[in-house]
Amino acid sequence: MALRIHNLSIDPPLALAPMVGLTHSVFRSLLVELGGVGLLYSEMLSAKRLPAENADLTPGLIRSSLEFPLFYQIWANEDTDLVAAVRKIEELNGQGIDLNLGCPAPQLRKMGAGRYLLERPDRLMPVLRRIRTSTTLPLSVKIRIGPTADPAALLLTCRMLEEQGVDLIVVHARLAGEKFCRKPRWQLLDVLPQRLSIPFFANGGIFTVQDARDCLTLSGADGLMIGRGAVQWPWLISAIARDIYGHKSPLAYSSPEQLYFTYIDLLMARFPPERRLGRLKQFTHHFAASLPFGHSLASTIQSSGSMKEARTRAAVFFEQSDNQSLTEEV
Repeated sequence: MALRIHNLSIDPPLALAPMVGLTHSVFRSLLVELGGVGLLYSEMLSAKRLPAENADLTPGLIRSSLEFPLFYQIWANEDTDLVAAVRKIEELNGQGIDLNLGCPAPQLRKMGAGRYLLERPDRLMPVLRRIRTSTTLPLSVKIRIGPTADPAALLLTCRMLEEQGVDLIVVHARLAGEKFCRKPRWQLLDVLPQRLSIPFFANGGIFTVQDARDCLTLSGADGLMIGRGAVQWPWLISAIARDIYGHKSPLAYSSPEQLYFTYIDLLMARFPPERRLGRLKQFTHHFAASLPFGHSLASTIQSSGSMKEARTRAAVFFEQSDNQSLTEEV
């Protein structure tokens, strides 16, 4: 079931969420090899700094030929030179642009960006217009439900975004200030189907195939965006693609051990030395949560002082653990 946006086909309609420090080139490549992901997103990037960044050195811009289609996510405010940022994304052969309108980080509050830009439509609409008139690339936005559980207000927000030329809306089904431990409110999104002329994806709280089914049923979304669930269990998106959309995917990595050491190898190949260990620790924090005795792996990697030490410790963990058949636990 392909979803078309302009000339871009998203098949199946499953996207990997943008997550700082996690959805970089290494992880995106692994998911493409596992199959089932129809759309990739970069980590969140500063639109102000983007034009001066070096694609061969900046971690957020490093990319392999496997990573397609890829939307570059940016944060911006009304003072940002958006034309220059858009030109840079076109030079990078991005397949689309995503404007973050959901992040509540304090530094974005100071800048009037992310969630705080969405709260000021008078400032947001010129930003969207400048992006829209600067490119023919697809434009998506990622938002939350809003400050309160008000479906009518959510619909008005989405219609405003649609009127400003947005092509795809991703709704994280939690309120603006809610933490990830709060159960997502997928049912509040059901005001959007048939009321918008553009597609929307639901996001938040999807960790199993059954979660994906429930989210689609309750929200009526045109597709799904998967975040932490895919980092915790990288086979999740391919399983959803297979079981819900009938998408056949090769089993590129047959065990967590194989995938983990490939992750390390790719980090070594693509990132400069100072950019490797921190990313491995961040990935392991999530990935280990699905492994038997995974807390042991997470702990030993967090205390590692080098990639060499981390690899040695990981080898000991997997040698002592039975993690060979877990790829079916979705």
